[in-house]
Amino acid sequence: MSTALSPYRRGVNLFDSFRDDMEELFDKIFSSDGTNGQALKAWAPRVDVEETEKEILVRADLPGVDPKNVDVQIVDNVLTVCGGKEEKEEEIKKNYHRTERFVGKFYRSISLPAGADTDKVSASSANGTVTITISKRPEAQPKKIAVTPKA
Repeated sequence: MSTALSPYRRGVNLFDSFRDDMEELFDKIFSSDGTNGQALKAWAPRVDVEETEKEILVRADLPGVDPKNVDVQIVDNVLTVCGGKEEKEEEIKKNYHRTERFVGKFYRSISLPAGADTDKVSASSANGTVTITISKRPEAQPKKIAVTPKA
């Protein structure tokens, strides 16, 4: 699937960098948490959506995020993946002491097609990717119709 034509995944282009810079600027100006956008950063994970005959697969790239910190919900046929990540890196050398922190929340919502069976959903995590599997209702699955020759 081409990322340029897919409504579910942003392609990498000139506007991604510009958009990221503008979001950072607005975070710094309008942050209400008193941090000026420095310590608390919101981000949207990359998400791939694949539809097969029997199910919808959603894969969210969440490297370094503990699966216990991921919340998956479906409300009004909208799948929401959200949570948080906290990293701390510290380096102590003879002449200096450096500490860097990253604290961020993520949030991603995806509208599900009408045939999605929101009662049959599972989620798993492996290698920094959360995979959500949503079954399709039987009436939404394709039906094979046999063609018989006419005598």
